[in-house]
Amino acid sequence: MAIPNNDSKSSNDSKKKQDKKDEDLSEEDLALKQQLELYVERVQDTDPGLQRTALESMRQEIRTSTSSMTSVPKPLKFLRPHYGTLKAYYETMSDADLKRFLADILSVLALTMSVEGERESLKYRLLGSEGDIGSWGHEYVRNLAGEIAHEYSKRQSEEGPIDDLMDLVQQIVKFHMKHNAEPEAVDLLMEVEDLDLLVEHVDATNFRRTCLYLKATARLLPGPDDLLVLDIAYAIYMKFNEFASALQIALSLDNLQYVSQIFKTCNDDLQKKQFGYIVGRQGVPFVLDESMIPDDNLREEVQDLINNTKLSEGFLTLARDIEVMEPKSPEDIYKAHLLDGRASASATVDSARQNLAATFVNAFVNAGFGQDKLMTAATEASSGSSSGNWLFKNKDHGKTSAAASLGMILLWDVDSGLAQIDKYLHSNDTHVVAGALLGIGIVNCNIKNDCDPALALLGEYIDREDPSTRIGAIMGLGIAYASTQNETIRGKLMPILADPKASLDVIAFTAISLGLVYVGSCNEEVAQAIIFSLMDRSETELGDPLSRLLPLGLGLLYLGKQDSVEATAEVSKTFNEKIIKYCDMTLLSCAYAGTGNVLKVQSLLGHCVQHLDKGETHQGAAVIGIAMIAMAEELGVEMAIRSLEHLLHYGEQNIRKAVPLALALLCISNPKVNVMDTLSRLSHDSDSEVAAAAIISLGFIGAGTNNARIAGMLRNLSSYYYKDANALFCVRIAQGLVHLGKGLLTLNPYHSDRSLLSPTALAGLVTVLHACLDTKAIILGKYNYLLYFLVLAMQPRMLLTLDENLKPLTVPVRVGQAVDVVGQAGRPKTITGFQTHSTPVLLAAGDRAELATEKYIPLSPTLESFVILKENPDYRED
Repeated sequence: MAIPNNDSKSSNDSKKKQDKKDEDLSEEDLALKQQLELYVERVQDTDPGLQRTALESMRQEIRTSTSSMTSVPKPLKFLRPHYGTLKAYYETMSDADLKRFLADILSVLALTMSVEGERESLKYRLLGSEGDIGSWGHEYVRNLAGEIAHEYSKRQSEEGPIDDLMDLVQQIVKFHMKHNAEPEAVDLLMEVEDLDLLVEHVDATNFRRTCLYLKATARLLPGPDDLLVLDIAYAIYMKFNEFASALQIALSLDNLQYVSQIFKTCNDDLQKKQFGYIVGRQGVPFVLDESMIPDDNLREEVQDLINNTKLSEGFLTLARDIEVMEPKSPEDIYKAHLLDGRASASATVDSARQNLAATFVNAFVNAGFGQDKLMTAATEASSGSSSGNWLFKNKDHGKTSAAASLGMILLWDVDSGLAQIDKYLHSNDTHVVAGALLGIGIVNCNIKNDCDPALALLGEYIDREDPSTRIGAIMGLGIAYASTQNETIRGKLMPILADPKASLDVIAFTAISLGLVYVGSCNEEVAQAIIFSLMDRSETELGDPLSRLLPLGLGLLYLGKQDSVEATAEVSKTFNEKIIKYCDMTLLSCAYAGTGNVLKVQSLLGHCVQHLDKGETHQGAAVIGIAMIAMAEELGVEMAIRSLEHLLHYGEQNIRKAVPLALALLCISNPKVNVMDTLSRLSHDSDSEVAAAAIISLGFIGAGTNNARIAGMLRNLSSYYYKDANALFCVRIAQGLVHLGKGLLTLNPYHSDRSLLSPTALAGLVTVLHACLDTKAIILGKYNYLLYFLVLAMQPRMLLTLDENLKPLTVPVRVGQAVDVVGQAGRPKTITGFQTHSTPVLLAAGDRAELATEKYIPLSPTLESFVILKENPDYRED
């Protein structure tokens, strides 16, 4: 078929080219090409019968070739020159039936032919017949989905009707769900803002993959879309009775109504016990009633699990299994014999400071084991003399920390803890009493008890004259009742904020404790009390580093609650000049903590770019804020680490001293090599505050990992700084953290495969990091016991499998590096490079476990902390 052209020479040229092209084709291709050209002519025939036959044959050719799309199918290739001809002829056709027929074919041809942005494939699809779109092949359906998304947003802006598009969407989603393309179905439904359709289309074969994809996308969406997506995932899990997975989503939405709905819907008692462990691990205050569990005994048992009363027992089971029950002394951690002579000779310097450091190291290393060599060893001896001795080897505030360290050693073991701490409550030294009160709070941390021993013991000390005793009691209540939203405590603590006689430190600790008790609750009364208290502070008080704990207490009320903070943020603009920016940064970073909101990270980065005087403190809060927001997902963490590297190069001192702390939060208990190197470099910085922050941060990233490389770095630092008491104190604290709980504990606020963020854990970490922004005044000053807020984030990094009577059960499990399998086809392996161990086992950051036997079925979707196994009825011994 010659191409009509006025200029005969060029027509001859093109004819030659055409012939040359024809010669290249194989015989069958040539036959196909001529066949198709014949069809094109026949379609334009006047006889409707001929037209119909030609269209049928053309359709048949295209259909058979588009079923698999590896390259452009031949019929589409040969029909390309005729696309314009057919389009023009379509406009002149009169027969409605045949017109629809041709529209279908044009729609498929538009796949390769249409001009970008014209959306012709969709146009002709809507004009064509209603038939099954899947038969034209996968690529066609995907292309249509893309065009629908554009068309939908265009029609939305013009407020046009969208019903015809939605019919098509229904068909496409159905097709995708049948053909293992769940992510594409979800994407399309998100584009047309109708995710609810998904619930109808998922079935038992694909709902897990669909929900996995929904959970992964939720992390990358801005609010409130992320919550909507999780709602849909919850609905799908409930539809298929996957209650444990639904529970994880209910907890990440912080929706207690959903939690109670799950307890009511599920009829399996064993499963409910597993729910108890999951809710307890998240640390949410949740009280069961008869509608959820009618049987009184079972209800009490599950409530105990939610209250974490079995945590100590489980942790000690793990410790016995790994054979680390032997108490360790600070010297075992320092390993001074590995260093050269000069460091060991320095033991005489500032011994009270050294003893204080040893107190903390001892508390961190033996946390939760119930025995050590400094505080508890003596009670086994006859008179209880040496524990008294260690206590009095400390000065003033050191005694507070020493007495409180007993609470840390007996962590989670409420009964024996209270018994052993009790003797210090009767001391004449106010510092010792303060420490004992704090210790009582620490023992009760994350454990809820019906008879509220902590409240009974601490309540009467809140209104004492002596500020240190008051602080001990207030801080103890904050730690013991974190996230419980306990009204009695609010009634006791709120009046202190308005008390004109109370000193600034008492008020600052009260604000933090209230922030912890009401963490993430958006409680307006508490917020107002803290706001008024902030407004009452004088210029000089606001200059005190402790005054920064007030805005932080306010921020904790809105932890992770996004937009709910806006009203309070408006009010904070009326504060004193000195604190207004600090307050703004803190509120913003707390409200968006763990959301991964890119826009908020950018706005905080914007504040860090300005070069300001040394007195400006708000930039430090902004830097930590970047880490708080970006820690939500892996990609955000990597990006934030790179941005923080830039801030180190260009920032002033007040930014540089915050960067190590931000890095610590991004890699908490997860020693990444690049971050470790950066911190190692900064730990020798010429600026003492930057160095101090970097040293403590080394402890944070290695917390509970026993990481040999960090331990080596810290040993070298201890000999490098042997004359500098302050830096040496920081080195000791870091050494204690690296060996936290002899390597069995973690500070990571994320758990359950990084899908849940524990608000109390994050609140405790952020409080300590904000205190570290001014190490000299707070941590190295008389408020060193602020470090005990870390106890809120301490959790065993274990997997303990239990049988149906909740007794430990040893089974083989594979532990390896977790692999991201979202959106991958088939059933890919979820872990790589695994080793097989028998439970209980330790899980490092980024590890995942799976059962290595089919004999049991786990009742929890993620194998972490306590998992109940039930016997598999279908299992047959080989």
